[in-house]
Amino acid sequence: MTSRAPHPDTLELAADLRTALGSLVRSLRTGDELPQNQAAVLGLLVRDERSRTIADLAELQRVRHQSMARTVALMTEAGLVTQQPHPTDGRKQLITATEAGRTALLDQRARREHHIATAIESRLSPAEQERLRAAVALLGRLS
Repeated sequence: MTSRAPHPDTLELAADLRTALGSLVRSLRTGDELPQNQAAVLGLLVRDERSRTIADLAELQRVRHQSMARTVALMTEAGLVTQQPHPTDGRKQLITATEAGRTALLDQRARREHHIATAIESRLSPAEQERLRAAVALLGRLS
């Protein structure tokens, strides 16, 4: 089965969407206290509510093992995660989000959501807010 190339108008829409989402994400990051790589690791640990090895985290984040080991070491030092010996493989450590790590992540998410909500209320009319609500549902279908 061959895949057709998207229509030029659809490609333009995709480029505009990528640009708009990128700008939004960058604007939200300006007030972040957690570096992006640490927030991403905490997001995995909190969302799944399970411990992971450094190798698992590196694979999920598509980074080198050494890079993830440095990130985890910094997070451990900051009290955001704990490391415990793997129950069946003594060479590995299991990484778990601490309560402080969970709180830092949830606080960052709440700050971002507050920023977006404030912008929605101050910059969009009620009709535009309804269009945005519909667009969010459509965006969910794209992922």
